[in-house]
Amino acid sequence: MAMHALRRHMMRSMLTCLGVVIGVAAVIAVMEIGQGSAYTIQQTIAAMGASVVQIDPSDVVKAGASSGVGTRVTLTPADCDAILHECSAVRWAAPSLDVKGQVIYGNRNWSPSDIRGTTLDYLLVRNWTDLAEGELFTDADVASAAPVCLLGQTVVRELFAGASPLGHQVRIKNIDVTVIGVLSPKGGNMMGRDQDDYVIAPWTTVRFRLSGSRQATAAVAAAPAAQVNTLNQYYPGQQVQLYPQKSNVQAIDNPMLTRFVDLDDIFVSATSPQDVPLAIRQITAILRERHGLMGDMENDFRIRDLTEISENLASTTKVLTSLLLCVALISLAVGGVGIMNVMLASVTERTREIGVRMAVGARARDILRQFLTEAVLLCLLGGIAGVLLGRGVSMVVTTLLKWKTMPSVTAVVVACAVSAGVGIVFGFYPAWRASRLDPIDAMRHE
Repeated sequence: MAMHALRRHMMRSMLTCLGVVIGVAAVIAVMEIGQGSAYTIQQTIAAMGASVVQIDPSDVVKAGASSGVGTRVTLTPADCDAILHECSAVRWAAPSLDVKGQVIYGNRNWSPSDIRGTTLDYLLVRNWTDLAEGELFTDADVASAAPVCLLGQTVVRELFAGASPLGHQVRIKNIDVTVIGVLSPKGGNMMGRDQDDYVIAPWTTVRFRLSGSRQATAAVAAAPAAQVNTLNQYYPGQQVQLYPQKSNVQAIDNPMLTRFVDLDDIFVSATSPQDVPLAIRQITAILRERHGLMGDMENDFRIRDLTEISENLASTTKVLTSLLLCVALISLAVGGVGIMNVMLASVTERTREIGVRMAVGARARDILRQFLTEAVLLCLLGGIAGVLLGRGVSMVVTTLLKWKTMPSVTAVVVACAVSAGVGIVFGFYPAWRASRLDPIDAMRHE
C-alpha cells in the first residue's frame, strides 16, 4: 500500500526525497574523502619513518642579530655515536650533511632538491631500505669516503630518460660518483616537497669530496706552549717560549677559530612512538653534557619531533572531516523536514481514504504503520540513491582532482540507517496525526 501511494505521485515523491539524496550523498562523499586523506597522511608518516626526531644546530646571534637555525657549528659525528650508544630509547641515529649542486650525466644536468650525505641508519630511520634496483652502500664505503651514491626516481628520470643508471658515473661538483642503487619512489611529503628528488651518498664522501669543513668559533683552553707551537724549540734541549701563555680566562674571552667535522642534522628513530618523549629527554641531557652546557645556558641545538607534526596534521584533518560531516547531517535534517511537510500534506489529501479504512475495521495503529512505512520507504529510497550519488562524487574527485578516496562500508550502513531514522523521526508526527482522525469526520471531509 505504501508503494502504491508513492507511485500515485511519482514526481512529488522524487522531489520529496531529494533532500535526503543530497544529504546522504554528502555524508558518503565526505567520509570517503576523509578516509582517503587519513590514509594519505598515514602513508606520509610511514614514508618519513616511525617515531622520527630531527636534531639541528641552533642559531648564531651576533650584535643582537640572529643568523637563523642551523648556522651554529655544534653537532659532530661523535655526538651521533653517543646518542646511538648511550640513549636506551633510541633505535637508530644517522648523521646528515646537505649540499647543493648540479648532477651531470653526458649532455644532461639536473639540480636535485638535496644531495645528502649520511649512513645506512638514515635509510632505516626513513623506512627506505627497499631499493628499486641496485644495492646500498656499506659501512666500508662510509669509512673510506667511497665515491658512490644512490639516486632518487626524479633524478633518474631527468638524467637517464628511462635507462638504468647502475654502474654509470655522474659528475657532482667536478667529482665522478658511481651510481650503485636507485631509491624506491616515495612521492611528495606533507609540505608537497618531492621526496624522490634526492641524491644520497656516504656522509664522508659529501664532507671530504663534495664540500668541506667549516670553521667554528670555540673557546679552547690554553695548552702548554710546547704542545701548541712547535716553533718554541729552535734548538734541541732548549725550552724557549716566544709568546706569553694565555690564561684560561683569556682563552675563553678570546676564542680561536677551530676546525672539526660538523653535521647539518642528526636523524633519530625512537624504539616506539611512546618512547619519543623519553628519547628527547635523553638526547637533550647527553648533548648538553657533551657540549659543556651547564645551569641555565641555552641549548646550542634544536630538537624537532616529526611524529608530533604528523599527528597534529592528522588531527586537523579529522576535525575538518567532522565539521563537513556535521554540515552533511544538517542537510539530512533539512531533507527530513521536507518529508514531514509532504507527509502532512498527504494526510490532509487522503483524509477521506483514512476515514473509509477506519470505518471498515482499520485500527489507529494500522493507520500509523501505513504512513510511517511510507515515510521510511521514501527515506530509504532516497538513501540508496544518495549512496550511489556519493560514490559517484568520490570517483569524480579522484579522477579530476587526483585526491585519494577510499570506499567505506561503514559510511554506507550509517547513511542508510540515518536515512531510515530520519523517516521514522519526521514521519511519525504525520502518521500519528492520521491515526488520531475521527472516522465520521474523516469520511465527511471533502
